[in-house]
Amino acid sequence: MNIFQQKWMTGLLLAALAVGALAPMLSGVAGFPQWLEVVLGGLMSGVLYSLVALGLVLIFKASGVFNFAQGAMVLFAALTLVRLMEKMPFVVALAIAALVMVAIAWLVERLVLRPLVNQEGIVLFMATLGVAYFIDGIGQIIWGSDIYTLDIGMPKEPKILLEKTFEGGILVSMEDVIAAVIAAALVGALALFFQKTGTGRALRAVADDHQAAQSIGIPLGRIWVIVWSVSGLVALVAGIIWGSKLGVQFSLQLIALKALPVVILGGFTSIPGAILGGLIIGLGEKLSEVYLGPLLGGGIENWFAYVLALVFLLVRPEGLFGEKHIDRV
Repeated sequence: MNIFQQKWMTGLLLAALAVGALAPMLSGVAGFPQWLEVVLGGLMSGVLYSLVALGLVLIFKASGVFNFAQGAMVLFAALTLVRLMEKMPFVVALAIAALVMVAIAWLVERLVLRPLVNQEGIVLFMATLGVAYFIDGIGQIIWGSDIYTLDIGMPKEPKILLEKTFEGGILVSMEDVIAAVIAAALVGALALFFQKTGTGRALRAVADDHQAAQSIGIPLGRIWVIVWSVSGLVALVAGIIWGSKLGVQFSLQLIALKALPVVILGGFTSIPGAILGGLIIGLGEKLSEVYLGPLLGGGIENWFAYVLALVFLLVRPEGLFGEKHIDRV
């Protein structure tokens, strides 16, 4: 078993131990079906967090900086789609929105990133901050700032499942189930793409050392365009899912802030870490809100992820899948 597999198994073991330790206590508080409902809801939310976090990880791996503009990209993608759907069928609007996000990726690389090659990380971070405010502002100018309803045909009514297995069955939101399946499929496909393909290997080389990657013939500009394009498409899918659930509004860009604890937990350079970190955050949020919220006054779901990220920064700042940096003196 290699180091990657060991880290993956360690993360899964931690998640399993946490759930297993809580299970007896929670089963005593409420019936098992209710506990299972909470777990399923948390895992489905976690998959959506992983989807947004994946865009952050891809940008960080390619440029070495946290992309503050990811939330703005989610919002702009959702706004573009919902406004285009007012004039054309969903499939056509989706294709155009995807092209728009790829065009934004190309412009960001050509006008912002290319002049800043080999600059300090803080310079690139401030650049993404400027990109975020620009995308936010141009989105309001082009599409307006109203709240829009995004209807893509996803079922809104929950269903009761496994009535014959558990008394009363398990109440599940079918919209969350479909969203989780779509997000999981995309996350899995991207993970395989960046782990198994030549582009993925080139991406890892760029992430390790920009100058070394360029010296062996890897086109840094092309890699950045690909990564930002993929991140833009991920933002589009995230915007569709969250826009369908919450409505397309400017609070959608705050989702990226929830993805920050996910990448801190899993590691800024790890795609599997983004997946596992999202599941842990989503599960922990739901369990703490339902079973600890009544004891602490509620609202735990709003700050649980950030407290958990703070604990990880104190104990293991590189995250579950991150590599320790040792400075020789």
